[in-house]
Amino acid sequence: MVMANEPAVEEYDVVVIGGGPPGENAAQYATQFSGLSAVIVEQELVGGECSYWACMPSKALLRPVELFDEVAALNEIGSPKIDVAAVLERRDRIVNHHDDASQVGWAEGAGIAVVRGRGRLAGERLVVVRAGDGGSRELVARHAVVLDTGSRPFLPPIEGLPAARPWTSRDVTNCHEIPPSVVILGGGVVACEAATWLSGLGAKVTLVERGERLLARNEPFAGALIADALVARGVDLRLAARVVSVQRDEVNAAGEGWRHGGEVVVELATGGMVRADELVVAAGRRPNSEGLGLERFGLAASGAIEVRDDLSVAGIDGDWLYAVGDVCGRAQLTHMGKYQARICGRVIAARAAGERLDVGDFGAHRDLADAGAVPQVTFTSPPVASVGETEADARRRGARVEAVEYDLAALAGTSLLGEGYRGRAKLVIDASTDSVLGATFVGAGTAELVHAATVAVVARVPVSALWHVVPAYPTVAEVWLRLLEALERARRA
Repeated sequence: MVMANEPAVEEYDVVVIGGGPPGENAAQYATQFSGLSAVIVEQELVGGECSYWACMPSKALLRPVELFDEVAALNEIGSPKIDVAAVLERRDRIVNHHDDASQVGWAEGAGIAVVRGRGRLAGERLVVVRAGDGGSRELVARHAVVLDTGSRPFLPPIEGLPAARPWTSRDVTNCHEIPPSVVILGGGVVACEAATWLSGLGAKVTLVERGERLLARNEPFAGALIADALVARGVDLRLAARVVSVQRDEVNAAGEGWRHGGEVVVELATGGMVRADELVVAAGRRPNSEGLGLERFGLAASGAIEVRDDLSVAGIDGDWLYAVGDVCGRAQLTHMGKYQARICGRVIAARAAGERLDVGDFGAHRDLADAGAVPQVTFTSPPVASVGETEADARRRGARVEAVEYDLAALAGTSLLGEGYRGRAKLVIDASTDSVLGATFVGAGTAELVHAATVAVVARVPVSALWHVVPAYPTVAEVWLRLLEALERARRA
């Protein structure tokens, strides 16, 4: 009998805290062929950051800009104009106006329960859920608890920054209007993408990056080409520029995506000032591991949660606690979180059935992607597509490296995309195995090349075999052949 004011206790085989794409995948793969039951605990929207505040809205804003850039490159067609209101309305449709009914319906249709509220570990396999109305429920996991609580934007310690209430990624992807002028702090993926769509939709953008180049984790030419593209579209680019203070005299509580006050003044270490109508901070993200009750089990109460290759949490015995997605800190990308979740779900199902883990699709290969074969596309205009190691990363760990590059503008396929095409491709080769360690492509039409490169890296395809992978003509994929030819010339020199 449950006494008054005591939480109801419910049992499931798997309890997932967090309903982002990794959490959804973990629940699905743990249950779909096993007969296990699962519940997703979500305090905001099922579908998570990616569906409503990151991947989907940002790409919805970027796609029209990309298309208009491509049309503008065809001089015969003329210069089109973007209907900003229509772009924002289309973005709202793509994020379902922040209504997660369809994704809740998917979960329930797959036999996965959904509980609204904030979940916290209260004991081994025990999760307490606090609802917004103050009520609580206790969920007992017969087999596993999976943590998928994601990450949040990081605000660097700059004087006056918190008080200025700057926009973060959530605001800029869900903006209700385009501010006349914007300052963006950061030089990574989010910063470069936001600079692309804001400038493309009419804002005067100043991008301030404390490093000496953009996209510092990519090959140097990638950041250089994107810097040139941003400057060409009117972005005021400030590299090697450190912000010492931010001031905003007039601040409001208008809410997500609305301007948070009056003019923002950004002071640089060089003594210069940048003034704008809004400020966007894109300086990285931090895992949401606070408040999960991890300290109860001797784990750090903040920071990334360390996991083993089977996604079980390091330092926890009994194979009952797992973490996937941004919160485990391995690769803060939706597709990598979903990859981890597929492994996690299969592992949970296998352990529940007493099966071996070193066989099957998610057995012998399960560490490959996290171990240096992470694909990513930065959807700037032009896009940057990459996978695996950069040349610098490979040399730093002592690999025997060959590297080869090719100017994409020399391809027949790119000549059809418009005048003034600019782009570059690079392969990083492991000389000891004659296989691809990494690949980077920058240029219009290159985003779809990354999957072929990922296959080559994960499968460790020999260069000798790549000669027989014939690219269609005339496509951008022909760059694979040209890279191999350049590699052969370098070897014979």
